Amino acid sequence: MIFSYHKWMARLRFIVLFMVLTFMLYHLLLLMTQWTQPVEKYKTPGGRAEKVFHQRAYEPNSGTLADRLRFFYWYGE
Repeated sequence: MIFSYHKWMARLRFIVLFMVLTFMLYHLLLLMTQWTQPVEKYKTPGGRAEKVFHQRAYEPNSGTLADRLRFFYWYGE
């Protein structure tokens, strides 16, 4: 069996370079994600904006599933 030192070194260099570039790309994407996310995404909005989502306790007598679905499609809530 012939062992080619240059071929194995080229493969090793490729693997190391691939790992380094993958690591750098991963951290670049993490940085971009942190840069684009809001700092406090669940805070109460300011100005004329309104926070339209609020959690409500389940009411067993609030109607059937069909009534709630019809209400959703009618009012969009």
